[in-house]
This record gives sequence, C-alpha cells and structure tokens, in this order.
Amino acid sequence: MTDGAGLTIRPMQAGDVPRVMQIADGLSHAPHWPASAYESALNPNAQPPRVALVVEALESETVAPSGPEPGTPSSAGVLGFVVASLVAGEAELESIAVATEAQRRGLGGRLLHELVAALRQPGVTMINLEVRASNRPALGLYAWHGFRETGRRVAYYADPVEDAVLMGLDLGGHKWLQNCDSGHGGCGSCGKSTALK
Repeated sequence: MTDGAGLTIRPMQAGDVPRVMQIADGLSHAPHWPASAYESALNPNAQPPRVALVVEALESETVAPSGPEPGTPSSAGVLGFVVASLVAGEAELESIAVATEAQRRGLGGRLLHELVAALRQPGVTMINLEVRASNRPALGLYAWHGFRETGRRVAYYADPVEDAVLMGLDLGGHKWLQNCDSGHGGCGSCGKSTALK
C-alpha cells in the first residue's frame, strides 16, 4: 500500500533486518530479537508461517546508482514494522514497533490495518497479542483498533517484572476494514469510529 504522504507498507525483506533491529533496540517495550529470528520470519517455509511488514518513507533515501537497482527504496527509510505468526486459523501479533522519531503519526495504526488485511487472506479469524501492562500507548492503540482484553499473565515480563495484558481481535465480527470511507480502508487511523462488533 502506498499513500499520498510518501509512505508505503510492504513485506519485510532481508535487507530491512538491520534497520528493523535498530528500531526495536531503541524502544524499551519492543522485543529485542536476534537477526536470526527476523530472518526466520521471512522464510516462507518456516513453521509457524509469519507475516512481516514494514512501513517505509519513499522520499527519504534511495539506493545509489552503484547499488543493486538505482532508485529502489532503501531500508534507511523504514520507520516501523510488524510481525505476526499464524497457527490454526489464528494469528499472534509478535512485535510491532515504530521508530521513536516517527511516532504519533498514525504509523502503528497503518501497520495494524495492513496486517489485518494480510491476515484475512489465509482465513485468519482471530488475532491475539500480549503487551506490558505499563505500555499505555500500545494498549490505547490496540483498544482503538478493536482489540479487547482477554486476560492477564501475572509477572510474565522481566526487566522489570510486570504483568502481560492479553488482548484479542475477532476478525469474524470486526468490520472496520469495510466501513471507513477515508480512502485508506478504514480503522482508527482516520479518527472515525468504525469498529463495529
């Protein structure tokens, strides 16, 4: 998906991994995976299968003429990413992160929107996630997009020890993709309340 703001959301590629790791490492609430975990997420034969997307600023930098393909967007323009695994008709949102300098611009919402669209294709009916109880911005983002709290895991996280809030989004009853007329397909990104249950 490309929009008029010079942004595109596309599948993550191997060349994006260093920038994705840089983004995650700069955020205290993001999981700090090794490169091998991201590379596994990109492997189409890996089990469980995963969906990995990045949001990229097309206007930022392009590969120099000496690069692989002149004019190809580079991973230097990657501003955020999302990774989800798929198991038996359900998905687990494993990681979503937006670079500190690009936060509060709706990019997390755009990534969620595109993730939901991608997950509908293989017939996923539910997206589950866990998030630190202190991560108020993430909790707000998920609630805005229709996720509901389904439980808690006490003292689940370490450094610091903290509860995990479990949340889920029922894609079978959630119609935000179909009901928004904002031009980007709908969701909380436009400020319209389109999450109908």
